[in-house]
Amino acid sequence: MKYICLVYREEAKVDMMGEAEYNAILDEIREFQEDLERGGHHIASSPLQSVRNATTIRVRSNEEMSITDGPFAETKEQLAGFYLIEANDLNEAIRLASRMPPARLGAIEIRPLKTITNGKRSA
Repeated sequence: MKYICLVYREEAKVDMMGEAEYNAILDEIREFQEDLERGGHHIASSPLQSVRNATTIRVRSNEEMSITDGPFAETKEQLAGFYLIEANDLNEAIRLASRMPPARLGAIEIRPLKTITNGKRSA
């Protein structure tokens, strides 16, 4: 089963890190990704650009679109990146996500992917 692991963290805290501390986290992230790859769990992963570069759109039933600069909601933690992983079940996905270095800087939201085939939804 495929799971998306959404990485949330406070940009301000990361911006305040010293260069050595920031580079140490990046090294851990690279090592973790290589470990996921060796274990056959890694499908894709990527950090995101700053939340300052986000644009949010909304389209309502009257087809009116609104565009907002910035993230969807004002929160302390912002979506910072993702891992798309393969795991046997939610327990394995939780075990893998608990080892993600960014979890120490914020939170990891784990969601199974939904598949759509022939116009029908499945879990």
